[in-house]
Amino acid sequence: MKQLVLVRHGQSDWNLQNRFTGWIDVDLSERGTQEARDAGRTLMTKGYRFDCAVTSLLKRSIRTLWLILEEMDQMYLPVQTDWRLNERHYGALQGLDKKETAARHGDEQVLKWRRGYAVRPPALEVEDPLHPAHDPRYQGIENLPATESLADTLVRVTQWWKEQLAPQLKADRRILVVAHGNSLRAMVKFLDALSEDQIMQYNIPTGIPLVYHFNDDLSVAGHEYLADEASLAAAVSEVKNQASTKS
Repeated sequence: MKQLVLVRHGQSDWNLQNRFTGWIDVDLSERGTQEARDAGRTLMTKGYRFDCAVTSLLKRSIRTLWLILEEMDQMYLPVQTDWRLNERHYGALQGLDKKETAARHGDEQVLKWRRGYAVRPPALEVEDPLHPAHDPRYQGIENLPATESLADTLVRVTQWWKEQLAPQLKADRRILVVAHGNSLRAMVKFLDALSEDQIMQYNIPTGIPLVYHFNDDLSVAGHEYLADEASLAAAVSEVKNQASTKS
């Protein structure tokens, strides 16, 4: 049976500060570094080995992958990076404190921006220095987003899956994917055929490996987190609370 391991990057500095992050390239917090190492130790202890690893172009995800591979003594693995695994682009909200933004625009509006499936936050102007068009890592990429909804993120993640990941899974390659809360939620949506309402209530904890098992036709045979029920429930609850405008 084919399998795939997904890991959301460890807590970032801006997760800790409760800021909208998106494509801003912040690093891991001290806790996030530990979460990444713990994920690597868990995978090593349970006997997982990989043929390649895939991550986004953002350092919090890349560093999480490095730390996992270090703990697994698999730092020699080939690593593929792809912008389509980046976090959802939060547009002009990026860098703003979530509570202050809710106080300014109202809880209801901020909740729509954060949890509305097809709702986009205000876009960055192309002249804004934070627009990805000014970042050398995205040179040559057409139609870069200036804001995104989860629905937009799903489009690019699905495209990446079909072009890059599915062929490798069909070839029985053992793959580790380290990415972000929303890019992984987009992946979970199409893998588990979740409705819009279901995926908006779904939360992925940081640093806990999520293992998918596939049949030969890549239909999902099952999945599980590599954590005990109490630890998983606590981690999911924390992410759920972060999604509240009251947090």
